[in-house]
Amino acid sequence: MKVLIAALALGVSLTGSTQHVVRLLSVPTNTPPEEDIYLASSANSWNPGDPAWVFEDGFLTLPESVPPTFQGKFTRGSWETVEGNASGGFLPNRTFDFTGTDTIEVSILSWEGQGVFDDLPENLILFDPAFPIPSLDRTRRIRVLLPPGYHDSELHYPVLYMHDGQNLFSAQEAFSGEWKVDEAMDDFHTEGYPGAIIVAIDNGGAHRIGEYTPFAHPEHGGGDGEAYVDFIADYLKPAIDDSLRTLPGREHTGIMGSSLGGLISFYAGMARPEIFSKVGALSPSFWFSDSIYDYAAETGFSLPAMNYFLAGGLEGQSVFDNAQNMVDLMIDAGFSPEWLRLEFDPQGAHNELFWSQRFPEAFRWLFIDGSLPTDDPRVFDEPVLFPNPATDTVQITLPRGDAVRSVRIFDLRGVLVLSAAKDHRIDVSSLADGAYRVVVTSHSAEYQTTLVKR
Repeated sequence: MKVLIAALALGVSLTGSTQHVVRLLSVPTNTPPEEDIYLASSANSWNPGDPAWVFEDGFLTLPESVPPTFQGKFTRGSWETVEGNASGGFLPNRTFDFTGTDTIEVSILSWEGQGVFDDLPENLILFDPAFPIPSLDRTRRIRVLLPPGYHDSELHYPVLYMHDGQNLFSAQEAFSGEWKVDEAMDDFHTEGYPGAIIVAIDNGGAHRIGEYTPFAHPEHGGGDGEAYVDFIADYLKPAIDDSLRTLPGREHTGIMGSSLGGLISFYAGMARPEIFSKVGALSPSFWFSDSIYDYAAETGFSLPAMNYFLAGGLEGQSVFDNAQNMVDLMIDAGFSPEWLRLEFDPQGAHNELFWSQRFPEAFRWLFIDGSLPTDDPRVFDEPVLFPNPATDTVQITLPRGDAVRSVRIFDLRGVLVLSAAKDHRIDVSSLADGAYRVVVTSHSAEYQTTLVKR
């Protein structure tokens, strides 16, 4: 390795130099000695292995054409070897400001993904450390959160694809807070929901803006969103469906993200409605380009879909106004108001804390309370009651989208204590705490399961 710690300690004199220099004070102890270190930046088109930006003996003398202020990150030659924060998690872009100085000294804290996070859930698996994105000539880490009990059942599960995977499960890994997705899914399972498969797609660091924006911004760039969505729909989803017990139909497939991740999620639902029918756009950055409104109007309605939008009062009025404008546009384009939901929280800020607080509500509405027509026979082996244990009301889901004809609830002595007809939502508030046998009939079958009232 050309970065020699001994050489770093010598502090080679740069007196008299008029060029700007970046000096590495230290590198992680697990840095492979044979690998060079590079600086990828806004001044070299974010090239992670630019030979003109490689360190020699711990120093990088910048080309004279480089502006005095720019953003950058250290790599070992590729984005798969980018630097991380103190825990090995995602590190936002550094700002290099040479105003008033010729030399900036920096320490690399870690290499992303090589930290040890002891707060990751046990049912989170590494699906692929470098899944290819062919059209963009790069790769991405993909992880999957399996439902509790996945390996002990034969159930097939709905799937939610989520962006910014580094922020979903671990406070140690996240760069600005976590969504606590695993905790939310555990709570749903405790209440009786069989679960869903969560596919976490890491953001691409410097590529995040490009991949999460379908249309370019005159100042911020971007515009790789179509290729990114096609990667999920045409490459990642088939691999997930081939490897895991999924319900592959569109009626069981969702996509969700926040900010620019909310923008690209909305775009995915419009662009690939044959793939995604459940869309979570939390604090969507519709401001990035007005072209998203033109695109939505021109694309219009094609297939039934559920769209959940969220805005917070501390984000600025424009976030809510833009989302409201999009909802109005979608209704005009033929979308049913029944499947469009816009939530506003006056105290909501543009951060992971806000999104983690509202994720359970978004997931519940998209995957549990709401349903779309389905012809997939592999839903559940028995009726699903949610929540279970229950306090007030219970939502009933039957296999194969079957319709409820009648519901009868018996106590453990076999005495009928409650009955209802043609209703998927039952009020159980009058029942005493305890366990009950629930018998649900449709026009073609009878289903039985257990309910706990508390």
